[in-house]
Amino acid sequence: MKNALQATRRFLNSRWGFFLLAVVLFWAKTVYAYTTKFNLGVKGSMQFLLLMLNPLPTTILLFGVALYLKGRKSYIVMVIIDLLTSIWLFANVLYYREFSDFLGINLIKGSGAVSNNLGGSIMGIVKGSDFLVFLDVAVLILLLAFKVIRVDIRPLKLRYAMTVTAFALALFGLNLSMAQNDRSGLLTRTFDNNYIVKYLGLNAYSVYDSVKAAQTSAVRAKADSSDMKSVLKYLKTSRLAPNSQYFGKAKGKNIIVIHLESFQQFLIDFKWDGQEVTPNLNKIYHDNNTLSFSNFFHQVGTGKTADAEMMMENSLFGLPEGPAMVQYGTTNTFQAAPAILDQKGYTTAAFHGDVPSFWNRENTYKSWGYDFFFSTNYLPKKASYMENYGMKDKIFMMESANYLQRLPQPFYAKLITVTNHYPYPLDKANQTIPKTDTGDNTVDGYVQTAHYLDQSIGEFMAWLKDSGMEKNTMVVFYGDHYGISANHKKAMAKLTGKENFGNYENAMYQRVPFMIHMDGLQGGVKTTYGGEIDALPTILDLAGVQNTDTVQFGQDLLADNRNQIVPFRNGDFVTPQYTKVGSTYYNTQDGKQLKLTDAQKQDVEKINNHVQTQLSFSDKVITGDLLRFYKPDWFKKVVKSDYNYNRKKGDALLKKLQKESPTSMFQKNNDKSLLNLYKTDAPELKNTSNYSEELASSDYNQANASSSSSSDSDSSSSSSASSSSK
Repeated sequence: MKNALQATRRFLNSRWGFFLLAVVLFWAKTVYAYTTKFNLGVKGSMQFLLLMLNPLPTTILLFGVALYLKGRKSYIVMVIIDLLTSIWLFANVLYYREFSDFLGINLIKGSGAVSNNLGGSIMGIVKGSDFLVFLDVAVLILLLAFKVIRVDIRPLKLRYAMTVTAFALALFGLNLSMAQNDRSGLLTRTFDNNYIVKYLGLNAYSVYDSVKAAQTSAVRAKADSSDMKSVLKYLKTSRLAPNSQYFGKAKGKNIIVIHLESFQQFLIDFKWDGQEVTPNLNKIYHDNNTLSFSNFFHQVGTGKTADAEMMMENSLFGLPEGPAMVQYGTTNTFQAAPAILDQKGYTTAAFHGDVPSFWNRENTYKSWGYDFFFSTNYLPKKASYMENYGMKDKIFMMESANYLQRLPQPFYAKLITVTNHYPYPLDKANQTIPKTDTGDNTVDGYVQTAHYLDQSIGEFMAWLKDSGMEKNTMVVFYGDHYGISANHKKAMAKLTGKENFGNYENAMYQRVPFMIHMDGLQGGVKTTYGGEIDALPTILDLAGVQNTDTVQFGQDLLADNRNQIVPFRNGDFVTPQYTKVGSTYYNTQDGKQLKLTDAQKQDVEKINNHVQTQLSFSDKVITGDLLRFYKPDWFKKVVKSDYNYNRKKGDALLKKLQKESPTSMFQKNNDKSLLNLYKTDAPELKNTSNYSEELASSDYNQANASSSSSSDSDSSSSSSASSSSK
């Protein structure tokens, strides 16, 4: 026994011993993270074997770099490599917990678009056990510092280091071969990053993602008009005639699209502690003048809100890695809702209570053709008005109403709420419903911010009615993505009263609201299956805008003979018959797992081909910037330099448009504001006397513009200096 201990110590005091110890410790903590921090869906002995194997090739390869160095440098470099790869693992643990995905190069490149607001979220995500991924680094440093292991300064022959490198590459080749055998087309047909990590490991995924990002850059350079012809040929087969009952029903009316942040369909009619969580949205949902869709799903990927906006306004899917708005919003050609409607006589405006750079909106909205972008440059900068990701919804909706009444009609306006955003913080003064009691902090605060959002909607809709604007307006509500991720199944089971909350239940809970409200619409709750990709064709058909020659991958939700296939970004799907989650199929109606018959296999194979084809063609349109090769005869290409969201430029444009078309509600009311009709119980405004009158007065607007002009100039320095023109 004593001899064995001495032999072990002698081995650990050698370069080979320290290297092997470092590799084993890193492998052990990586497997720990894979099995406890990620939900990789491992099934069967082969997948489990690959999960255990896949950390080794890249660990041996990376740590083996240190073997090429001499003496102490070798040990120092090995510890540094261990630390850096541990930081990468730690970052992915945190990101995965909230977004159920892994960090990629494009996402990191775009991280500046969201970093302004991530501090509070990270503090809410971190768990003490997460820091165990640094345990091996600490152990190695302590062993060296206290000389339990001594540095072996003897030189190592080059051929030995090269042998380690060759062994690592061979081991990776074996890993890849086994993975490809278990899942053919792993690197060519996958839309889910979980598969790459499960089969090849996190570090291999990082390389794979970087290669894909480089390939994406090359795609644009290689793309040509023939690629666009292939897309148009495919889209021609999926065109549907609009529903004659609804086509043009909202022609000439204002369109207000309200973005319900992180709002899931299960909140509709949901009660907690004897209270309706969303009484105002419940009323709208069931109103006879509302078209409500009970099987409408979000379809976002890693871009979350940015993906939702891309689908809602372009009928293009988000990308499999990173937000398209960040990666392509500045440079690509688009045929988006604002540009389409602008060219049909609408004034177009987006409203967001945060900085204009968030998700690269300031640049993307120019590419989409928005006349105005009312961000924090236009809003009062008061700390008590802000929470988490921007201005609190009640104040934001009232501020937005001030500008809506001044827009020449008809207008198309998008209002992005933010208070119902993870980690769902809400100050005590605004809490009017108790938290739930699942014991999960993420889940339990969700009903409070959702209830607050609902109250802000109630106040805004009351103003629309009292001001008279409701009579000439179609209001569209949509939930952008889930609020509670798949990592909270236990809490969701308790909250929803389900005995089991598995993958099927989680898929069903990706439903989000989609409601279209307008006087005389002859609505009702529609059970047709659809998603965010279908929103734009539906809205345009209701507005009476012929768009049969635009590039849109969705179908009008009201059209007859819809295919009712709802693709998800990772390649899963839902139809009225089948639900696919990973490699498992369920009966959509009862949730039972299916053992597919030959006929069912043919059905799902056709659906899988449809999903993969649609996602692939949409990706090609974005990554290849294919719309630069095509535009309908009636469509005028957006010139980004025509738009400027500087506050002073925006105010000047608004006055110009009002003079050219004196149709705004403000002007129809003899140049008197209608904000005195806006009623809010926002506690932040209780000590502000006559807030609505103050907000509406021209003196207030001029003072606000004056006080913020210098900051506006700074914030828009990247924008075009030329003023916007219609």
